[in-house]
Amino acid sequence: MLNRWWAGAGAAAAVVVLAACGSSGGSSSASSSSSPAASTASSAPASSASAAGIKTASTSKGTVLTNAQGDTLYWFALDTATKSNCTGSCAAYWPPVIGKPSAASGMSLPGKWGTISRSGQLQATYDGHPLYTYKGDTAPGQVNGNGLNASGGLWWAVTPSGAKLAAAAPSPAASSSSSGGGGY
Repeated sequence: MLNRWWAGAGAAAAVVVLAACGSSGGSSSASSSSSPAASTASSAPASSASAAGIKTASTSKGTVLTNAQGDTLYWFALDTATKSNCTGSCAAYWPPVIGKPSAASGMSLPGKWGTISRSGQLQATYDGHPLYTYKGDTAPGQVNGNGLNASGGLWWAVTPSGAKLAAAAPSPAASSSSSGGGGY
């Protein structure tokens, strides 16, 4: 009896995860097992990060741009210099950086700042890439979204030069995993 209960609970959890991962961005699969729990997505508007006080931080994968709180900034491969292609449930996992961007006091960055219009707000850009944070990064300095294939495209941590941060080779544990992760 207990085994049937666990099987039913597992099936129900799979349905919830699959429902939470649906999006208009097409099919994709996560390349990392560090995706946020399905319960972090909601139908409420995604909270957004502020564009003021952008700085650099050294991470385990290299130097990246961060917001004032130390959260790594990302860009989405499907975006253009004038349009974000991350909306709806995508924006719940990848909150856009809202406002006119500026470097932290005393910091000089080589890239070009800008903005695009996003639902009546300004979204910050760096070297033509709209900027986002990632809900899967739960502490400053994490780069869990780097190289992640989600919402129909790849996500990259932003480097001071505006280039993508090189993706790390999958670890043996990650490549042997059969879980599909969340494609959001």
